[in-house]
Amino acid sequence: MSADEDYVYDEESGEWRPASEMAAAARQVVVDASGNELADGDSVVLVKDLKVKGAGQTLKQGTVIRSIRLTENPEEIDCRHDTIRGLVLRTEFVRKR
Repeated sequence: MSADEDYVYDEESGEWRPASEMAAAARQVVVDASGNELADGDSVVLVKDLKVKGAGQTLKQGTVIRSIRLTENPEEIDCRHDTIRGLVLRTEFVRKR
């Protein structure tokens, strides 16, 4: 650590910690059903059949969803399907392709 590094007060621990350490801790890791890390633009595959509320259709197991986007909630991803716009899926039902 250098002497000119910025420090931030961590309310959880009650200590002053380096800003770089706090930024790394704040980064959310989003994982799929198998524990693989997901990122924006990844393709995923459904691991079970899902009924889509409001669309009156079921997405079958093995359906490929391309170009996902991460949301603020690490348990949800925003995605698009050919017939369904504005689809939000829980990460527990997808596997990275």
